[in-house]
Amino acid sequence: MNIVVILISLSLLIFAAYRGYSVILFAPIAALAAVLLTLPYLAMPVYSWVFGEKMVSFIKLFFPVFLLSAVFGKLTEACGMAGSIARTVIKLFGAGNAMPAIVVLGAILTYGGVSLFVVAFAVYPFAADLFKSAGIPKRLIPATIALGAFTFTMDAFPGSPQIQNIIPTGAFHTTTWAAPWLGFCGGMFILIFGVLYLQWQKRKAARRSEGYGIDHINEPETFSGERLPSVWIAILPLFIVVVSNKVFNTVLDRYYGKAFSFPAFGIEGGSGLDLKPFIPVWSVSTALVLGILVIVLLRFRHLKNIKKEINISIGGALLAAMNTASEYGFGAVIAILPGFKVIEKGMASVFGNVLVNEAVAVTTLSGITGSASGGMSIALASMKDIFLSKAMTQGIPNEVLHRVASMASGGMDTLPHNSSVLTLLVITGLTHRQSYKDIFMLTLLKVMAVFFIILLYYSFGLV
Repeated sequence: MNIVVILISLSLLIFAAYRGYSVILFAPIAALAAVLLTLPYLAMPVYSWVFGEKMVSFIKLFFPVFLLSAVFGKLTEACGMAGSIARTVIKLFGAGNAMPAIVVLGAILTYGGVSLFVVAFAVYPFAADLFKSAGIPKRLIPATIALGAFTFTMDAFPGSPQIQNIIPTGAFHTTTWAAPWLGFCGGMFILIFGVLYLQWQKRKAARRSEGYGIDHINEPETFSGERLPSVWIAILPLFIVVVSNKVFNTVLDRYYGKAFSFPAFGIEGGSGLDLKPFIPVWSVSTALVLGILVIVLLRFRHLKNIKKEINISIGGALLAAMNTASEYGFGAVIAILPGFKVIEKGMASVFGNVLVNEAVAVTTLSGITGSASGGMSIALASMKDIFLSKAMTQGIPNEVLHRVASMASGGMDTLPHNSSVLTLLVITGLTHRQSYKDIFMLTLLKVMAVFFIILLYYSFGLV
């Protein structure tokens, strides 16, 4: 019965999200419904000290990234830089290859260390210009951005700086370059079949003469200045964000260390505060500030109404951050319920094969929580010793465990209630009904890729 309650709660949230209702309202409703059906006397305490605390902690940590990335993306669009890059990409790839161009752009940014949320904000103006120029339906933009940013460079390609590739390093004592050949092959599997699927959808739309569509919301404004900037000027802010993010991450880590103490400076407050979660956020935030300053310095006279652009971007950032934070709170509530503990334990012994067992456990928990990093963290915290023990018995290297866990976390995590999916749809001004079908096809493809690399390992011993 406890498991059924979780499934009902999850189904309610997925249904609400798919029908276009705000998860800011329905995430706490779905979470509290599960608590009321399981431990009714804990409903209010759980709302305040689990849902509320986790939601606020997420906003505290990540809101600067949402805010600054939204401003960065909006100014890039308003000053003509987005249009310049879009024009150049069309020339390089051809108008018929707008989709691969956006996938490559998102992949470069993600693999360069830019946050997934930043990439979604930054790439959308380019994607809208390209798709409109090529006559490709706007409803395919979210899946195209997702393929470039949320898949192979997030958790498959070795060396990825994304959190989904970092979490397994602590559990298995590996590095982000674990199982490089498996990761590369799995990533190429997703990339090739993902692009083929999207191109197939584009051709189907062309046969129906569908076109980009009309009456869309959140449309980037067409640059109305005298002329577009050169592509070298246009890509400079992006380049600065990518490079300075790397630099600031190293510098801030060395400067502040692993912990911080206010009393050491004569200020009452926290002592020995863990800075590990904050350094990456500070790094990308500082990099975005630098990128914004470069845009303003280079193109200030082309920003006709900078106050208006900033205010619009702030509204978008608030909505996207609250959507994601509400999802984060929902996952935290589900994770403390008795039914979730049953699911968690059951995942540890579903299959005899440790790699299949790990893949199913991680991707299932990621789907339930709606978070790749959250689901994987829960799975590894409770089951890593089982995985390590079985792997040692079967002679499987820890590096393979790492790559399977990382890629599995990016499998079923992109269900309709996933925070990245919600944010991407808010940014593009589209709904689940319009665009989620194609995102879900990529979700299935990501799950298949995990079992593909398991097959490669057992067939050829590839690591």
